[in-house]
Amino acid sequence: MADYDLIIIGGGPAGLAAAVSARKNGIDKILVLERDNELGGILNQCIHNGFGLHTFQEELTGPEYAARFITQVKELGIPCKLHTMVLDISPAADDASEKTVTAMNRKDGLMTLTAKAVILAMGCRERPRGALNIPGYRPAGIYSAGTAQRLVNMDGFMPGKEIVILGSGDIGLIMARRMTLEGAKVKVVAELMPYSGGLQRNIVQCLDDFGIPLKLSTTVVDIHGKERVEGVTLAKVDEKRKPIPGTEEYIPCDTLLLSVGLIPENELSGKLGVDMCPVTSGPDVNESLETSIPGVFACGNVLHVHDLVDYVSQEAEKAGKYAALYIKGEIRNPSGEETVRLVAKNGVRYTVPQNLHPSQMEDTLTVRFRVGDIYKDCYIGIYLDDRQIARIRKNKLAPGEMEQVILKKKDVLAKPGLKTITIQVERGEANGTA
Repeated sequence: MADYDLIIIGGGPAGLAAAVSARKNGIDKILVLERDNELGGILNQCIHNGFGLHTFQEELTGPEYAARFITQVKELGIPCKLHTMVLDISPAADDASEKTVTAMNRKDGLMTLTAKAVILAMGCRERPRGALNIPGYRPAGIYSAGTAQRLVNMDGFMPGKEIVILGSGDIGLIMARRMTLEGAKVKVVAELMPYSGGLQRNIVQCLDDFGIPLKLSTTVVDIHGKERVEGVTLAKVDEKRKPIPGTEEYIPCDTLLLSVGLIPENELSGKLGVDMCPVTSGPDVNESLETSIPGVFACGNVLHVHDLVDYVSQEAEKAGKYAALYIKGEIRNPSGEETVRLVAKNGVRYTVPQNLHPSQMEDTLTVRFRVGDIYKDCYIGIYLDDRQIARIRKNKLAPGEMEQVILKKKDVLAKPGLKTITIQVERGEANGTA
């Protein structure tokens, strides 16, 4: 049994930034647990540049960005256990305010660790082929885009020479460029939705610049080949995402990459009994990024899938700060104060945070969200109950781009008995229409 003030689960960009923040806010006994053989998480295989423009005001590759935080963790003397799998988180047997973390590795065996607070920073995983219901055999040559990225960038192995990519998430777009640079021929990127799921800059830099076609409202309806992929059949889909007969197109290829979405890694959160958001598949959190269980915080892709690692670091810095304040007894959920619920409506899919305590807010609170469709020449409306306090002009909103608005504490406190804060998409002159 080992006692810590703070245990952070995950040594990727979120976990590292949270650890640095907690130490700078006065917490000494911190432990980072990471199941991989090195710190840095997914950034280690993201060798392309474009990271760090917000955090470090310069353009870095993924490993370079991770190295900045790894260096800080080492300089601050924060211990990390690698090759360590966390099996369970539960309330401590003798003190419900503390948490027991059960983990194991080859060196220490089975460990029981206690902590005053826990930060969940486990990241996310890719949605597998089994979730897609694509008919056909199970030949070699089908990879998730992230697996292919690791094979090419870290293991020096080329998955194939003629590639079809299903899904236009950022990893799929980046791998279209990466495979092309390595000499493969990317035939097409097919996307089920009528819009891309990735950042606009990645569409331009990874597809348009290399002449790779993007086919929207299109999916794979058949995979050909028994031993190895020989080709795929694409088909257009209707507004209900059902294949349209007569639109089938055969594309010969030897490899199919799947970039069909990311899912927050929340098995541990679910076992602990944390309240979950059905839209993000991550925990419900308040203004302090604290979950429904006191002393358990969440940040990064385990909370909701981000498009920029800089936002992950910002969020993790906040989680580390508030975990430190919790450990020092400087924040507690105020008794008797009603929770204000943030409501996503009319095109807004979700918000983070999902609830807040007005008295515990800082002067400003950043609320991040995503929309569910493409909107042009529109507005973001913010309402305190039924009273609009802001209407923000937007030229374009897209599902692949995370948005954010700023709430001011003085506005929230000025509305006694506040129940809900609504954030929605509005179009035209009339408020409340989407």
